[in-house]
Amino acid sequence: MDANYHYLRDLPGNKKNNDTVYNPHHYAQYEIQPLEFIMKNKLSFWLGNVIKYAMRADEKNGEEDLDKAISYLRRRKAELRGESVIDVPFP
Repeated sequence: MDANYHYLRDLPGNKKNNDTVYNPHHYAQYEIQPLEFIMKNKLSFWLGNVIKYAMRADEKNGEEDLDKAISYLRRRKAELRGESVIDVPFP
């Protein structure tokens, strides 16, 4: 890990235990939270959302979260084809 990289949950003043903002229960089974992975790897907005929603689906909103992940993949496909990403239908 980069010595200058700080996890959001470890910044001064942030709570570390049972905090729904910095330590949500739906990511508890993972070594690192999706946000940490996304930021460290400098992932794009669309890819970060695919990862976030896919990782939390089993512990939070199930099929709804998977639909959200799919919607970001559909928008990315539209973007690659040169189409509008605004008009892509939600699953």
